[in-house]
Amino acid sequence: MTNHTTPLSVEAYLEALKAALVGEPRAVIQDALSDAEEHLRAALQQHPEKSQEAVLAETIAAYGTPEEVAEEYRQLESAQKGPFGETTAAREKQRFGGFFAAVADPRAYGALLYMLLSLATGIFYFTWVVTGLSLSFGLMILIIGVPVALLFLASVRVLAHVEGRIVETLLGVRMPRRLPVKPDTELTFWSRIKAMLSDPRTWTAMLYMVLHLALGIIYFTIAVTGLALAVSLIFGPLTQLLGLGDFFHADGHAELYAMDTFFDNPVVLLLMIPLGVLSLLATLNLAKLIGTLHGRFAEKVLVRL
Repeated sequence: MTNHTTPLSVEAYLEALKAALVGEPRAVIQDALSDAEEHLRAALQQHPEKSQEAVLAETIAAYGTPEEVAEEYRQLESAQKGPFGETTAAREKQRFGGFFAAVADPRAYGALLYMLLSLATGIFYFTWVVTGLSLSFGLMILIIGVPVALLFLASVRVLAHVEGRIVETLLGVRMPRRLPVKPDTELTFWSRIKAMLSDPRTWTAMLYMVLHLALGIIYFTIAVTGLALAVSLIFGPLTQLLGLGDFFHADGHAELYAMDTFFDNPVVLLLMIPLGVLSLLATLNLAKLIGTLHGRFAEKVLVRL
């Protein structure tokens, strides 16, 4: 077995673990770092009578060296099934499969559902950030301002974690599965505030939430328009062919009589049904593409190493 130098500090261990996990998804690295940091700091707090080097040596001997822990995470991620039932290795080998494959691809439906939900989540995130910032700055002159600001910043990180779980569930992109480690309990109150304010994840999460409103409007509009067009082209002609209603009716407008006659033709109605199917397939493929792009965007912004 190769001998590895025992890190002399928590920071050194985390740096070694991060280096050993190079090439893995960013969320996997963040989870591994959070787990290791929490475990090591808990061990240090339990044995204040011992030197840091001695405690770390004992803890690392039981927990594993950075290289050993990294290998365990690789094996776990390789064997673990994703939200759509496939392993990480299978996801990496997956190909697009053609235009018509989207109809059987759960990722397309997950992305479509995400697009439909994004307007509601975008409004909520935007309102939360704007209201929280306004209250925090407005109350800063009072003694209650600092606790309010701290609660708001903590809530932003929780919401970012929740959004990450939604992204992983519906878009299939690996996101962190645990909240970031809390600041060291040995830090003073003001040091904890400084640590939270200086953490880039706090500000990138807020940026993501603000941008999510605009993205949500775009995603929702695309999803609703695509679905409405597909449903109308498929079921409208069927309704008229079955005698259950009219797909198009001039309703007294003389200038539209020509179109009314055109859509009364059974051949035209039959041809519109496959157009509706193609429209549905196009919507699913577009949703899958948007889901892939948004997943990468969420990973870049919400996962900070």
